[in-house]
Amino acid sequence: MGLGDKIKNEARKVTGRAKEKTGEATGDKGLEAEGKAEHAKGLEAEGKAEHAKGSLKHAGENIKNVFKKH
Repeated sequence: MGLGDKIKNEARKVTGRAKEKTGEATGDKGLEAEGKAEHAKGLEAEGKAEHAKGSLKHAGENIKNVFKKH
């Protein structure tokens, strides 16, 4: 995940949280739900990137181990 993606995901999480809290404070259930959804999208994208990073690292370790055995 590049720096631009990290910034976008963080911005999405912060914006979502702000909308959620504003919705709670004003009693606007629609804004609150929109904020929760936006925050979740930021978390989901961040989680997918971390999972992919872990998978690549694991694959690299497996390849390294194959060459050590031969």
